[in-house]
Amino acid sequence: MIKGITLVNEKAYYVNGELKTECNSGSKKNTIAYSILSNHNSGDDNALKIKFDALASHDITYVGIIQTAKASGLKEFPIPYVLTNCHNSLCAVGGTINEDDHVFGLSCAKKFGGIYVPASFAVIHTFMREMFAGCGKMILGSDSHTRYGALGTMAIGEGGPELVKQLLSRTYDIPYPKVIAVYLKGKPRKGVGPMDVALSIIGSTYAEGFVKNAVLEFVGDGIKSLPIEYRNGIDVMTTESACLSSIWETDEKVENYLDKFGRKGDYKKLQPKDGAEYDRAIIVDLDKVEPVIALPFHPSNVYTLEEVISNPEKVLKEVEEKGTKLLKLKDGEFKLRDKIVNGKVQVNQAVIAGCAGGTYDNIATAANILKGKNIGNGAFTLTVYPGSEPTLLSLVKGGSVSSLIESGAVIKPCFCGPCFGAGDVPCNNGLSIRHTTRNFERREGSKPADGQIASVALMDARSIAATAANGGVLTSALGLDFDENFDEFNFDKNIYANRVYNGYKKANPKEELVYGPNITDIPKIEELKNNLLLKVCSVIKDPVTTTDELIPSGETSSYRSNPLRLAEFALSRKDPGYVARSKAVRDGKDEIAKELGLDTKDVSIASVVFANKPGDGSAREQAASCQRFLGGGANIAREYATKRYRSNLINWGMVPFINAKDEFEIGDYILIKNIRDNISSGKKDMEATLIRNNEKKAITLSIDQLTDDEKQIILDGCLINYYGNGR
Repeated sequence: MIKGITLVNEKAYYVNGELKTECNSGSKKNTIAYSILSNHNSGDDNALKIKFDALASHDITYVGIIQTAKASGLKEFPIPYVLTNCHNSLCAVGGTINEDDHVFGLSCAKKFGGIYVPASFAVIHTFMREMFAGCGKMILGSDSHTRYGALGTMAIGEGGPELVKQLLSRTYDIPYPKVIAVYLKGKPRKGVGPMDVALSIIGSTYAEGFVKNAVLEFVGDGIKSLPIEYRNGIDVMTTESACLSSIWETDEKVENYLDKFGRKGDYKKLQPKDGAEYDRAIIVDLDKVEPVIALPFHPSNVYTLEEVISNPEKVLKEVEEKGTKLLKLKDGEFKLRDKIVNGKVQVNQAVIAGCAGGTYDNIATAANILKGKNIGNGAFTLTVYPGSEPTLLSLVKGGSVSSLIESGAVIKPCFCGPCFGAGDVPCNNGLSIRHTTRNFERREGSKPADGQIASVALMDARSIAATAANGGVLTSALGLDFDENFDEFNFDKNIYANRVYNGYKKANPKEELVYGPNITDIPKIEELKNNLLLKVCSVIKDPVTTTDELIPSGETSSYRSNPLRLAEFALSRKDPGYVARSKAVRDGKDEIAKELGLDTKDVSIASVVFANKPGDGSAREQAASCQRFLGGGANIAREYATKRYRSNLINWGMVPFINAKDEFEIGDYILIKNIRDNISSGKKDMEATLIRNNEKKAITLSIDQLTDDEKQIILDGCLINYYGNGR
């Protein structure tokens, strides 16, 4: 049972600093979210058209974004665009191609007027918190964990094409989102960290979609008890609840934080007005939150550490059964109970890293817990990745790094690899505990088809340090005797001033872009014809399909600058036969048309993927674009896990169909006549014909509301064509 969380499934109101379910004069206009959205909106209150204050991308995404924008007419970055290098920074896979991307990124910053953060220098979200977040701002990033709400910034993570629109001075168009209050009260107990609070919220809300595509607005007296990095640690994990964005009340602690980075002018007090109306609410009693752990294979698979430690056989058997079903394995192939040694859970590996774990406060606290202790000389390892070079320098000066090294921990550069499967991959059948953002199946190196299965569990840095001090035996930090005090963080502005290239408003059109051999142009895509014939090339019946399963993370990310080569990895860990089937459709349109008696001049022929609920997790556009380059023309789903994945489909010209009842099989054909007219007219329900073994069946495919621009993008074939046609 997750303690400290209460869900309020009705309207709630902020009145005199308290949360109530009745109010005589409530209004959504009194929320912090409304004030920020309205200040950035050129549309009406129901159909928002947002322009952001800044953009951010890392080295998995910025090459494709800039290539797309350049093909669509980009001349200069109109707003600050930060290019960080924290994902493909190891440069260990694929020869020179990762560093080639970095060189390309720097040349783009010089040519178009961007900000370039060198490899291993700062994690994308740490840098944006330190240098760009400010009260009342909005930031868009091509990474799903773009969250700076604790600093008063409404930040959103989206697929690359949404950033392309901003680079071309267009708008981010969405219906006005639901706003859900997260009411914090009380104060966390010693040993309870931000990941414990975050996972408790995720575990209580994710499965039922309680906050899906909503803005979470954090309010309440409990905020005052939390240091800023504690707030940031909760905030960044809100992505895993499937919400759209987040925003917090701000106070003098935020002002002091911004002042440390020389940006006191970016502070202003944000607070909802009396009568602020929320669609729902989550009450978080910080006094009651316990240390928790998200066991494989999702951040919402949350258990209290107490129940895992006291009854490991029961809990781990339950997780084994769920994991075996999810991975479609035979009994005994996925093992966790073998980690139980003398009644205790023995962990193989621990990692504290990234935008969630690599904060100054987390690492300094972990160092205090480990001071004078050691992790032992067995198989257990502990690795720590600070979020930025300024963070690392301050940890060095404060003595935390020496305490960690003396304990046996390894300190590594600023890197996001442990979050997405490109660093510290556990051994086969290993169990890694991590203060990072995700623990999806097949993410941290697992390749079940090759007999390789690694398990990652998410925990707070405090309990990770307690476990490390106990030689890898799973241990809770609750009630642990340790010093909570550490030297104050001090920011050295020269670190960034000396190394970060700041070319904003200094674009040089004469600068030549530097292309490596792996950086290739985006393939041409044809516009949608009058009719659409789809061939089902993959059927995924899992309850939820992550973007990791649609296009794997990890080593494949090295090929993100080569669209056709990356596409070869599409669904490779979920459905290895998909690529060949889809390419057969792409390359055999004439034969298919002849078989079905169709005219290719009047019908688009494409492949389609069916999944119950696709698109959870990462914002990466390649989950959609790779399907497109292989000949994909649509997805069919019961529902879409996130708004951002659906947007990625649309921006790549793929129709986001919904079908609530029909069953599909690989090899089925689906014919939708008059598809152009149907989309142009905004028709929601479309008649279609399912063809299986020469037998025909009438079915209905639906499309949720599209904006006028989204309709035209699909008709034109993709966003690049849309701009190329002068839209």
